[in-house]
Amino acid sequence: MAAAEILPKPPIARALSEPESVPAPTAAEALTPLIESTYRTSELRFFVNGRRVSVPNPNPDWVLLDWIRAQDSLKGTKLGCGEGGCGACTVVLQTVEKGRRLRHMAVNACLFPLIGVDGKSLITIEGLGTVARPHPLQERIAKMHGSQCGFCTPGIVMSLYALVRNSYQDGKFRLSSSDVELQGHLDGNLCRCTGYKPILEAAKTFIVEDLKGDLVEEPSVSTPDVDNISDNLLQTPANGKGCGASTNGSCGRPGGCCRDPSTSSSGSSVGRVSSQDSVTTRATSVDSGKNVTPANSFIPYDPSAELIFPPALWKYEQRPLCYGDERKVWFKPTTLEQLIELKGAWPSAKIVGGASETQIEVRFKKSEYRVCIYTSDIEELNTFKEPCNEAELNALSEVSIPGNMSLTKVEELCATLYLKLGARASALEALRKQLRYFAGRQIRNVASLAGNLATASPISDAAPALLAAGSIITIRTKEEGPYDTPLSNFFVKYRTTQLPANGVITHIKIPLPPSGVLEVTKAYKQAKRKDDDIAIVTAGFRVRLDQQGFVQQATFAFGGMAPTTTAATSAQNTVLGKQWADSSTREEAVGALLKDFDLSFGVPGGMAQYRKALTLSLFFRFWHESIAELGLPEADYDTVQEIHRGVSTGTRDYHAASGTKVVGKEIPHLSALKHCTGEAEYVDDMPQQKNELHCALVLSTKAHAKILSVDWSVALGMPGVVGYLDKDSVPLESNNWGPIRVDEPLFAVNEVYSHGQTIGLVYAETALQAQAAAAKVRVMYETLSAILTIDQAIEAGSYFEHGKQLKKGAAIQGPLDNVFAKCEHIFEGITKLGGQEHFYLETNAALAIPHAEDGSMEVYASTQNLMENQIFVAQVLGVPMSRVNMRVRRLGGAYGGKESRSTPIACLVAIAAKKERRPMRMMLNRDEDIATSGQRHPMQCKWKIGTDANGIIQCLDADLYNNAGYSLDMSGAVMDRACTHIDNCYNIPHAWIRGWVCKTHTVTNTAFRGFGGPQAMYFTESFMSAIAEQLNIDIDELRLRNLYKEGDLTPFLQTIDVDFHIPTMLEQISGNADYENRRRDVEIFNSKNRYRKRGICKIPTKFGLSFATALHLNQAGAYVRIYEDGSILLHHGGTEMGQGLYTKMCQVAAEELGVSVDQIFNKDSQTDQVANPSPTAASSGSDLNGMAVKNACDQLNERLAPYRKQFGQDAPMSVIAHAAYRDRVNLAANGFWKMPRIGYKWGNYKDPLPMYYYFTQGVAVTEVELDVLTGDHTVLRTDIIMDVGRSINPSIDYGQIEGAFVQGQGLFTMEESLWTREGELFTRGPGTYKIPGFSDIPQIFNVSMLRNDSSGNAISWKHLRSIQSSKGIGEPPLFLGSTVFFALREAVRAAREMNGVREPLILNAPATPEKLRLAIGDDFVTRAAVTAKDGETNFFVRIED
Repeated sequence: MAAAEILPKPPIARALSEPESVPAPTAAEALTPLIESTYRTSELRFFVNGRRVSVPNPNPDWVLLDWIRAQDSLKGTKLGCGEGGCGACTVVLQTVEKGRRLRHMAVNACLFPLIGVDGKSLITIEGLGTVARPHPLQERIAKMHGSQCGFCTPGIVMSLYALVRNSYQDGKFRLSSSDVELQGHLDGNLCRCTGYKPILEAAKTFIVEDLKGDLVEEPSVSTPDVDNISDNLLQTPANGKGCGASTNGSCGRPGGCCRDPSTSSSGSSVGRVSSQDSVTTRATSVDSGKNVTPANSFIPYDPSAELIFPPALWKYEQRPLCYGDERKVWFKPTTLEQLIELKGAWPSAKIVGGASETQIEVRFKKSEYRVCIYTSDIEELNTFKEPCNEAELNALSEVSIPGNMSLTKVEELCATLYLKLGARASALEALRKQLRYFAGRQIRNVASLAGNLATASPISDAAPALLAAGSIITIRTKEEGPYDTPLSNFFVKYRTTQLPANGVITHIKIPLPPSGVLEVTKAYKQAKRKDDDIAIVTAGFRVRLDQQGFVQQATFAFGGMAPTTTAATSAQNTVLGKQWADSSTREEAVGALLKDFDLSFGVPGGMAQYRKALTLSLFFRFWHESIAELGLPEADYDTVQEIHRGVSTGTRDYHAASGTKVVGKEIPHLSALKHCTGEAEYVDDMPQQKNELHCALVLSTKAHAKILSVDWSVALGMPGVVGYLDKDSVPLESNNWGPIRVDEPLFAVNEVYSHGQTIGLVYAETALQAQAAAAKVRVMYETLSAILTIDQAIEAGSYFEHGKQLKKGAAIQGPLDNVFAKCEHIFEGITKLGGQEHFYLETNAALAIPHAEDGSMEVYASTQNLMENQIFVAQVLGVPMSRVNMRVRRLGGAYGGKESRSTPIACLVAIAAKKERRPMRMMLNRDEDIATSGQRHPMQCKWKIGTDANGIIQCLDADLYNNAGYSLDMSGAVMDRACTHIDNCYNIPHAWIRGWVCKTHTVTNTAFRGFGGPQAMYFTESFMSAIAEQLNIDIDELRLRNLYKEGDLTPFLQTIDVDFHIPTMLEQISGNADYENRRRDVEIFNSKNRYRKRGICKIPTKFGLSFATALHLNQAGAYVRIYEDGSILLHHGGTEMGQGLYTKMCQVAAEELGVSVDQIFNKDSQTDQVANPSPTAASSGSDLNGMAVKNACDQLNERLAPYRKQFGQDAPMSVIAHAAYRDRVNLAANGFWKMPRIGYKWGNYKDPLPMYYYFTQGVAVTEVELDVLTGDHTVLRTDIIMDVGRSINPSIDYGQIEGAFVQGQGLFTMEESLWTREGELFTRGPGTYKIPGFSDIPQIFNVSMLRNDSSGNAISWKHLRSIQSSKGIGEPPLFLGSTVFFALREAVRAAREMNGVREPLILNAPATPEKLRLAIGDDFVTRAAVTAKDGETNFFVRIED
């Protein structure tokens, strides 16, 4: 039966006054004739990793990723976000282009239509290599520590692989450092762990040393190196055809095709594989400039091992395809005529190219497109008509870009034509620049201009540039044929265009001015993040002058300022006929722009004042730049240039460990190669269980409401649905859970307290069926008033019971009034900090497998906290804990977000598994995970501080508030740590610090790397800045004056001892970073530049290690077993989440037992091997579990001592173990350790025990550059020195330092959580929530570890009594990311000073471009001010307010 015959009938609207008419044809009636005549097959044919695949009539709901992950052997491609924003799903498609050239396209499998793979060669991570035989690129990234949790790694490898394969031209790899890092090939990939630096270094050294590529540093990155761009759009290679044809074309295997041209022996061809002499990079080096002896050799690159393009596909003929079912049908026409016929027959059919917009609507907006047409393989919509010769090129009056040409190809085409046409093609260069920063490379590889324009996004990157250029759109319909319409008339209203329902955009025509005409076109974009971010404001400007400099034509187009891309008509008309270079013309245009875009305070999208200021700033920049380019007087081009980052570099101060055999060695993460090859198994990668069902959540859509009714009927009638759970599925007394206070319901009972609270759960045969059904559950509410912000909670007195406070000095006896009275200066203020989403790449997931025989259950969960999961799973099942075995092999990132918030996921699948007696699996979508899992606590501090005349702090009175959300979770414990870190590194003689835990109707906030410490130290440095600025004291001098000295007491009365190394590190980093000279250079730079400012700062940190006041958690167990053959099995209570805990524990066990790491097998963590494990958190994983492992090894060593004496200390473990076994010696040992010394109790001001076992400390220096006109910035350089004690594995610790710093950089600058006024979290995925990317890390990034004191003497940490005298490192470096914020603060101060702004600077984190720009306070900001009308509120809510 043809698919169209069973499609549902669309509703036909008819006016009541009309007479009865002939019914419109149904979809079946309209499309069946076309199917029968043209679309004769429903079978997809393609290749996967070189193997032929045929898929008959696939599931029409599937995207490419769904098909890939349905294959048991292809689990390496991950689902990270489902919206093409993280790159975890990246795969490579090999396609044939004109001239039989191969292109390797990195694409997002989570978006790419499955139908689009027909006739192509698909390469997944499994196609590159295995652990046994990895691809050299995979090996480089693994051995050079480019992977931590590993979930993002396959996608990053695939993006790099596509770049490398595409760079092979004429028998040689042509890659520059700019290509690797600055041309956007990695901007669609995110990593939350590593800080990106080791990935970039691995890529660059692979190209230089293995590929023999041309890796050169460019003097400038503002103009693309067009010679290195694949310009096959304009030039056909001499070979003409590919391998297998009658001519001698290449099959695309780099260096490995028999038809590749030969090169001389002195060339850099990869036909000659690397020799051992060519391997010059240390496996752990991140400084390619160093000549170091290789610590590891790398597998030489072998071109013949690369996958070839399948010969069968060279002759593959595209076939019209059609497949589907009664709900949805897909078409794939192969010609434009077929497409026009389809649209004519069924105008409402959805045209799909890369699905970068369509799939978002399907997945997140639940849009249902019944008829979809895939158009990307239609040659007429992809082919650019090439100028035949120089004369034709010069005669071009317009460039007609095919509507469905990919944006990557458009970018290349624009660059090539701009190089050849020069200034005439400034509109093309403007478009290229916008496309470079549009989405990620994977999206640009499949998205098109036609799709971009048809969606009519008001913040389109391309539309303003095209509108400014005077572009024309060619539309074709079946009835009218082709016709042109100006883009200026195309956009009608929000998301609505003049494109008829049956129309197709075939071309976009961009006019070119005649030679000699004075015309320039430019485009600009401002977003929260430079790469792969949706715009806040985009702009396209074009001006044409006569020979005397008077304006003949002007178009100023903006996106983000109206419901559509629109022109600033008043401003355009204002400048016509006037002297362009006259500053009065500029000022008149600025005034007109304010009239053109008079935004209201509550405008959709928010940021009204910033957006208005941007229109002025971007025009101001264009005015200056255009004058400079046209050679007119009165312009200083350098002063208004945008910031462009350079290629990143950096060092690590590697230090050879001594006195140990294994500990202290730079061993790569033991799972790194598995990460890089896709063989590392995460929860959702586990094989499908027999009779397994999939679960999906039903979540509240109100922040606070009564539940009136829940209708499950529609959901239960959907295909594949088996059942559901709700509040009645578990006993009322078992429905609540909580890590500290049992106050959070698994299922809402009668009332919901947060948008995203769980109401119920649907389970079905597949995940897609369950998710579709969950979306159909109808919940009726009675809306109640909601408290969202801290200020609202304070006003309402809405708090969780907490009551803890710290008192020191006079505060122990009472208020500090008398102490303040004696102070020379008193400062007061309120400092705020927003929350932060964890954004681990693997969302929460769990798999429950019931055992009917005894009621036991095995639950695999992506969790940091096996014991808590076990407790509450046992509770909901009504069984003892011993019947529940919690297991986890690895987590794809966690950062605290899976310490408690993983518990309800495990409980829900367990309840369902018990009910149906079938295995249950659930992995949350990204938006579900963010909406339900909570984030770092937004916080606020009201402080009052007194100093003497020299700025030395005398007393502090502070109230700290955090936004806990609707349940307590760990918010009280987070507040405890915040209160104990409000001192940072400074002595405060008298302190009274109070913590308040605010109860609101938002998602429950939870643990996050740092656990309140970073927020508190940010408050500290904020009031230190206030003191320095108001007393006009150098901030570094102020810090030195107030530093702790040995013997001082903290606010919780713990003594600062000999382990306080901050003064030493401040001194060392000042010298190593050339701090004082650079400060002077910054001052000179700022005095010479009005519109670009720099800032530099140096900040210390001190972070306490232990589970603070949760004393019972400071314990760990381990189980070590030696087998008769000498192999060793290790279990401990810690979980591996990328921090290298398993690797470190294997090193500890190997060191203690005198064996190699290879002999240790650290199996997955599970509660039936180590009972009652503490959560892997608080940076204590190595301390606690390491000491437990050591304790077990000590027992074994004692038992094996006679055999070592008998056979010798160097005897193999196989010999020793065999002999001991024969003598019936127990070769298994349970180890245990509890942290000594600590035991602080709140309220004990007389003789408290220490709260923290020790402090991990560090100092960072960061220098930034700020674009004064936009608020954009770049980090020029960061230097970090950390005291990590005696590192167990320096390379892993370096990775933790760099990754934590970049995560902290995100917290304090770009990561902004926003809520709607109705209480819904708006920033629920990478499209709206931005974490740092490859292009955000410091351009120079140097990291070192403290080893010697200021006299050069080696420091000993033996007094710590920690495992191998090491220190916890996971959390402490994160606060150093605030140095970016405080350096930006200095840059803002410099700009304010130049603008004559005298008021004290108030700047709260995160320092987004909006906050930075508005804080500058110049004339544009003042003139763009927006006043709220009565009752008007901002469009978004910041819940830290």
